[in-house]
Formats: sequence, structure tokens, C-alpha cells
Amino acid sequence: QVQLVESGGGLVQAGGSLRLSCAASGSIFSINTMGWYRQAPGKQRELVVVITFRGSTNYADSVKGRFTISRDTAKNTMYLQMNSLKPEDTAVYYCNAKIVTTTLILSDYWGQGTQVTVSS
Repeated sequence: QVQLVESGGGLVQAGGSLRLSCAASGSIFSINTMGWYRQAPGKQRELVVVITFRGSTNYADSVKGRFTISRDTAKNTMYLQMNSLKPEDTAVYYCNAKIVTTTLILSDYWGQGTQVTVSS
């Protein structure tokens, strides 16, 4: 079994900062791409940013220059530093990871989501 557990969401004023964490645990052989997605009320889930095993990143245009993704491969943990937050960043943020388990099966895993609310 594999679990992704997010933390760090909350309520912040516009212009403020938050740092999200996503820790993977369980029967992990290796982790390929990891990423953050978000879903605002009434909208589809959208990509925020992904990071490959080698550290290459791809950000959504809406967060470029404000959000920074990083990962600690030794700890199977990923972070999202969010600065200059805007009300339109309000959403549930989900962690995603493509993980090869110890049975050598590659699957897509999701965290439970963490609420980020930015007040104006």
C-alpha cells in the first residue's frame, strides 16, 4: 500500500504565503513524477506544477514566479512554496505521484487534498 499525505493548507490574506508538503509512504520502490493539482469550487481539477525525478519542472502560467516546487527524494517528500497568494488561488490542493511499488507496478496516487483559502 502507498499513501500520500498532504499538510500545510489554511487561510491566508492576499499577498501572503503558505507552504504545502506531501509525504509518500508505504511499499515504494521509486517515485517518478510528482505534482500538485488544485480544484476550485465549480471548476475542474487543474495542474499547478509537476516535477520529475531529475528535477525538471513545469508550472501553470497562473503560478509562474509565485509558486516554487521542490522535492526531497531521500524522504519521498514534495513541497510547494506559495508566495504572493491571490484570492483566485483558493482551492483544494492535491498531491499526485507516479510511484513504482515494491512489486514493480507503476500506478498513479493522489493525496486526500488540503484546503487553501486566500481572502481579499
